[in-house]
Amino acid sequence: VQLQASGGGLVQAGGSLRLSCAASATWIATYNMGWFRQAPGKGREFVAAITWSGDSTHYLYSVKGRFTISRDNAKKTLYLQMNSLKPEDTAVYYCAADGRPRVGSLGFSEGNYAYWGQGTQVTVSS
Repeated sequence: VQLQASGGGLVQAGGSLRLSCAASATWIATYNMGWFRQAPGKGREFVAAITWSGDSTHYLYSVKGRFTISRDNAKKTLYLQMNSLKPEDTAVYYCAADGRPRVGSLGFSEGNYAYWGQGTQVTVSS
């Protein structure tokens, strides 16, 4: 499956962005999905994840209450609504899909995800 992330850009602190991740295969609807990010000089970190059915989500503590992950399985698209952005949110954001169908528990590490998008740059200016 191919994942295409988009929606990144340059925004002032306090602003909002909505990232999208379009999948090429319809069976993506049976996979848990997530967002990760990588800031300059740092490793890739988990941001948010959502189950294949959309009934459960989990967030990195520092983005909880500001970011919302959602999905539209009919459109084969994953979203990340980012509000109240801070300079420390600056990173390349990657979407990812678990390679196993209908898994009940969410994964928070890179190893839990088999498919990755190409990344989209988010820059938050102070």
